[in-house]
Amino acid sequence: MKMIDYRSDTVTHPTPNMIKAMASAPLGDDVYGDDPTVNLLEERTAKLFRKEAAIFVPSGTMGNLASILAHCGRGDEVIMGTKGHTFLYEAGGIAALGGIHTHTIPNQPDGTLALEDIKAAIRPDDIHAPISKLVIIENTQNACGGVAIGVEYMNAVADLAHQHGLLLHVDGARIFNAAVALGVDAADLTAKADSLTFCLSKGLCCPVGAMIVGTREFVEKVRRVRKMLGGGMRQVGVLAAAGLVALDEMVDRLAEDHAHIQQFADAFREIPAINLLNDPPATNMLYFTLSANSPLTADELSAACEKEGIILMNRGGSFRLVCHYWIDDMAVEKTIAVVKRLLS
Repeated sequence: MKMIDYRSDTVTHPTPNMIKAMASAPLGDDVYGDDPTVNLLEERTAKLFRKEAAIFVPSGTMGNLASILAHCGRGDEVIMGTKGHTFLYEAGGIAALGGIHTHTIPNQPDGTLALEDIKAAIRPDDIHAPISKLVIIENTQNACGGVAIGVEYMNAVADLAHQHGLLLHVDGARIFNAAVALGVDAADLTAKADSLTFCLSKGLCCPVGAMIVGTREFVEKVRRVRKMLGGGMRQVGVLAAAGLVALDEMVDRLAEDHAHIQQFADAFREIPAINLLNDPPATNMLYFTLSANSPLTADELSAACEKEGIILMNRGGSFRLVCHYWIDDMAVEKTIAVVKRLLS
């Protein structure tokens, strides 16, 4: 039985066009700068975001880590949200490997960090305090329901950071979801940012990889950090080829994933046993819990769905559904029917 997997858009695998491109990609040694396919992907990415340069890295986590290490020294401080991916899900890498201090402030329900909270978190020039160096904004904001953060706020937070001598890094793992949901150019969301990381391996369907974008000087620092972290790879064009297809073919279709999640929200809203946590959903994620009068517990629902060929993410009773390229209309219809039956 083919499983329908909603755990994340990271479960996607390459499209047929990606596999063809990967099989025929011109290759070289990327550590020496000789891989024409990855060079082309980096050039196109930089142009797409109207920045000077870009670099391919194996993962979004390495992308954030390498960016922060390039921006900050040991003992510097980074301001980020309590629900930020870098704070919650990246193994404390900036502290363990960079000696970098984290100053967290609450995410607002819309995923933003209140500007007054950021300003209050900036340290005074005092030998007793770490040096505030960087602000990180995640867009879309996963743990706040996959919300998309708009251009006006992104510009405002960049202006605030720069006014106080700080830099802005955007964890844009799903920046194209944000752009599609908001109906704007992805480059407009990061126009004033000093650096950006985005994933190729989530909704864009590539098997591996992320991109870091910024000034040429910054990217050269990242290149050294990437090597230090073990992320310098050789004939990486076989992976970059999928990234080129992704930029050509996979961005606009993200709207289909958003539409599928809206179908789930519309259907689940009518099921008394379900409490929606991000209604209406903003992009490709839906969060929900079960009510006290549910006929099944969260674990029972997960197990029953898996027997029907449906994999859900259940973290301590809180569910997250993520739609992606490999979730089609039939999968959505089947899942809605199964959940309705199980919870009736």
